[in-house]
Order: sequence, then C-alpha cells, then structure tokens
Amino acid sequence: MRNVRAFPLVLPALLSAYTALAAPPAVSPDLKRVLDAADMKRIDADLRFLADDALEGRGTGQKGGRLAALYLEARFRLLGLVPGATKDSYLQEVPLVGVETQPQSQLAITTGDQRFEARWLDDYVANSRTEKDQEEIDAPLVFAGYGIVAPEYRWDDFKGEDVRGKVLVMLVNDPPSDDPALFGGKALTYYGRWTYKYESAARAGAAGAILIHTDVSAGYGWNVVRNSWGREAPFVALAPGSPRPLTIASWMTESFGRSVLKAAGQDFDALRAAAASRDFHPVALPLRVQARLVSKIRPIMTWNVIGLLPGRDPKLRDQAVVYTAHYDHLGRGNPEDGDDIYNGAQDNASGVATLLETARLYTLLPNPPRRSVLFIACAAEEGGLRGSEYYAGHPVVPTHLTAANINMDGTPVWGQPRDFTFLGADHSTLREVVDDASRVLGFKPVADPHPEQGSFYRSDQFNFAKVGIPAFSLDPGMDYLGKPAGYGEKIWNEYEEKRYHRPKDEYDPAFDLSGSAQTARIAMYVGYRVAQAEAIPQWNKGDEFAAARTSALAAAAKSGR
Repeated sequence: MRNVRAFPLVLPALLSAYTALAAPPAVSPDLKRVLDAADMKRIDADLRFLADDALEGRGTGQKGGRLAALYLEARFRLLGLVPGATKDSYLQEVPLVGVETQPQSQLAITTGDQRFEARWLDDYVANSRTEKDQEEIDAPLVFAGYGIVAPEYRWDDFKGEDVRGKVLVMLVNDPPSDDPALFGGKALTYYGRWTYKYESAARAGAAGAILIHTDVSAGYGWNVVRNSWGREAPFVALAPGSPRPLTIASWMTESFGRSVLKAAGQDFDALRAAAASRDFHPVALPLRVQARLVSKIRPIMTWNVIGLLPGRDPKLRDQAVVYTAHYDHLGRGNPEDGDDIYNGAQDNASGVATLLETARLYTLLPNPPRRSVLFIACAAEEGGLRGSEYYAGHPVVPTHLTAANINMDGTPVWGQPRDFTFLGADHSTLREVVDDASRVLGFKPVADPHPEQGSFYRSDQFNFAKVGIPAFSLDPGMDYLGKPAGYGEKIWNEYEEKRYHRPKDEYDPAFDLSGSAQTARIAMYVGYRVAQAEAIPQWNKGDEFAAARTSALAAAAKSGR
C-alpha cells in the first residue's frame, strides 16, 4: 500500500478530448436493489479473519500468506465464482525469488589512486537481480542524467551513447519544468519513478545503476530507503531466455555521492543542472565502481487468487473488467512492544474484504453483465507489486480484451467519507463513469492531492496501466459523514504515525465499515457500467499509457486474435 494522504480537492475538468462511452442508463430497480445490499457486517467478518494473528500477517512466502490464499479460494467458491486461474483452479502460481543482500557485501568508488569505501546501509544499499548468491563488478561510471527515453516529450538522455557493461549514475524524479505539458508539470510521471530508472538502465544494456538519493527528489528520507532495502526483496523469477538483468541496482546517499564526484573534479549541482535540459548528453565520469554483492537467495511460490463471473453476451464475454486488491502484508518482523505480527488490517485486509463484497453484489444480479468480470486477490504487493506484475505478463484475459481495472488498497474503516479519490481515472474515459457514479451514489470525486508523489504508480493498478489497460485505485477522501471538520485528517495522521506498516495495524471491534460498504457500491457500479457498455474505455489522447494499448491491439491483430 502506498502511504499517501488524500485531502479533498475539486477534481479538475478533463482538458483532452476522448471517445465517450455510451450514455449512462437509468439505474434499474434490480441494480438499485443490488447496490443497496452492500453489507458492512459481511466485510467485517472477512476483515476480522484476514487480520487475525492466526494468519501471521499474511507474509509472502510465509505460512500465513498461504492460509490467506486458501481462505480466499474458498470464499470465491462459496460466492459461486468459477475458477479463474485455469479451468480447474482459482490459484495462479506466482514464482518469485527472494533476494536479501548480506551485510558483508562491499562497494567502493575509485578515482585515480583514491578509493572511497561505502558503508552498507549508511552510504549505500544495493541488490543484484541475477539470482546468484555472489556477484562481483568492476566497471566505469557514466552519469546518465534522469535516464529517460520519452519520444512523446522529445527527450532522450542517452543520445545513442553505448553504455553496455557500464554502471549508470542517475537522478530520481522527472526533470524539473514549469511547463505543465512536459512530464506532467508538477505531477510525477512514471519516468520519474525510481523503478523506471532501473528498467531504463537494463534496456540500455548497462551492467548496473546507482541512484543518488536526495530527500527532495525522492520525496522521503534516506531512512525509508535504508529500511526498505535492508531486508529480503522478492522479484518475479527470471524466465528462460530472459535478457540479463542488472548486476547491481543501488541507491547512494547524497553526501557520499557528492564527495566522490568532488574528488573526481565533478560538481553534483552542475551535473544536475545540465541533466534538466533536452540537450543533455551522458557524461563519462573518471570513476569506477568495484563491488562484491553477497546475497541470500531463496525460491518463493505464492499465488494470485482469481475468481471469474462469466459474461452473458456471446460477442463480449471474452472481454473482462478486472477488480484487484492485494491480500499480502508484511508477515512476521521486528517486534514492537513484544508483538512481531504485522497484521495489515487496513493494509489491506480491508480492501480484500471489500473486494469479496463487491463480488457478492455481482452474484445478486438477476443476469450477469455482458462482459465477464474477474476478481483477483493479488500476491506480493508489499514486495514491489509482484503479483500484479506477474499477472500482467501472464493474463487470464488477454490485455487487449481487458476493458478496465479497479483496484482497492486500504478502504475506509472509521466511517463513511463523502468524498473519494480515483487515482488514474483522469487518464482515460473511466472519468466519465466515475462522474456518473457520483451522481447516482451521492459522493464527491476529489483529485489526487499530491500528484508530485506519483501515488498512481505505487499499487497494483499501475501494472495494468503499464500494459495498456485503463485503471484506477479507489481511495477514501477526508470529509466524513457525521464527523467534525478535520476528522479525516486526524484519523489518517494517527494511522500513518502509529499503525501504518507496524504491528498495531490490527482489527478493532470499533471499526465502522460503512465507508467500505460504500466503496463496494461505487466499485460495483463503475465496473458494471463498463461491463455493460458498447465500447470499452479509452486512454486520453497522448496519455503516457496510450501507446501500450495501441501496441497490444496491434499485436493481437497481427496474430489474428
């Protein structure tokens, strides 16, 4: 779950033209009856079980994660959904590899006769993506600016430079600009995310990449990087014939980076300023990195749990609307006040329980919708969105036939908000359906309050968008029914400070899940509209994900699918 605050703002009007979906039909008595049936007591029952100590925090590769998957399989079966992973199974195997870099690993930067030894966790963090327990590298460093190749913005930080076998030093975030049409203006695009930097380096054939951390560019302090990278990280297992991954993927503190650059006669601020221009060219640095990474490697098998409600229209049932919520949390970890179980009640037992209630609402319809509906409880989100990453690469319904994704990651547990955010809906014509839902169900859509944080890229909906599927995450706002001004912010701050990713994110009998029931209504209505429409949602013209949809459609046409 991304840790992002959602303050209420008025959702801005779309500026770009788009292909409209069919006009919203009047809400039928049958649909109204189904929406009114959303039951917070049922959500409570599932949440209570999933967050119980017996599931030990639903850790990926841990016993509790397996128990959670089996429970969800049983719940899908009980709801009458058919197996969605294969003809006979609800469980899609997700093969992962756990990589835990060991403290005896070493990294040094050399220039001339000077050698700068970096301290593990204090100056740098790193891992190797090669699935080997030991890797050594001795390679030249090249400053590659922001490491971005974005033809739609006429931006290429590589300019044809051959960086194969080299280690790239890169900056996090998008290049700074006052132009709202360039990299989203103040809103972070995926080009600015640290994950993109490693992907870009690998595509360029580099041996590795080192990101220089600053609090401003990352949006968080070094302690966040240190804590995240100081433990095991799961990756989707390499398939036979996969391109060679990075030998080293690393972060380095700003202070250490500045010191080694200065010793080599380079100025960090000057390099950063140069990288802010389209005219930037890679800079060969008079530096080498010498590293020995020692890793503890273990195979991990986990599962996406998939239930299917087949559509009724012979012409459209091969298409699907996909709902997602990740069921994993952090499992057992460092104890706090004697408690080592990270239960993840709000993150994300709440979302999974709401997913189950959304599925139940569909089963109450007198007839299924025209398109099929998939419900996926995703694995390994906390380890880097790995379950949805694997599904996106191995979809049950082909990408070009998947109409939309609706994700739920942390639904409201302390009452009913009047407002909700739809992270990602503004990228596509899904915004139309959201607006209609707000009129029918009586809530206020509000904008992403912190677009500079790139929240859209930090939960499972992103992996669907990445392959061209219009997607959004349905999140609560801050204005609560029957509560005083500031209540929403107060309870969020308390959660963020005391319970988020800590053992105290536990089930509380005082939970008021009326907001989760409303979330199920909204999710069901929006997805049902898409499943019934003549046309599937379209990306806005020029959107960063539109090209992926075009490519998927072209590939399908070429193969005759």
